[in-house]
Amino acid sequence: MSTETKNDGDDLEERVTNFLRRNFPQIQMHGGSAAIQDLDRENGEVSIALGGACSGCGISPMTIQAIKSRMVKEIPEIEKVNATTGMDGGDDMGGGMSPSFPGETVDDDGEADEGPEAPF
Repeated sequence: MSTETKNDGDDLEERVTNFLRRNFPQIQMHGGSAAIQDLDRENGEVSIALGGACSGCGISPMTIQAIKSRMVKEIPEIEKVNATTGMDGGDDMGGGMSPSFPGETVDDDGEADEGPEAPF
């Protein structure tokens, strides 16, 4: 690999990283993280993993959609974006806890969790 090719690749990685920082500062502000997992320069494909607070966040699917649609428009070399959170079972980003809903969990006493009780 020539130095020129390596510098071009590093530039692309830097532009993707800067895109994430510039366009999605709320990810970090809310305790989340975004990291490049894979960058395939030949196919123009990048894989992004959202972690930290993103792993259990209800709006992370919208954040992923925004990243996918905006990155291909702003960075011409990128043709496809794959983005996931720790919710998909991978431990790459430390993952997060899956949200639980009433009736889905069991208390220590073996009773189904019905959620919080009303104060009245």
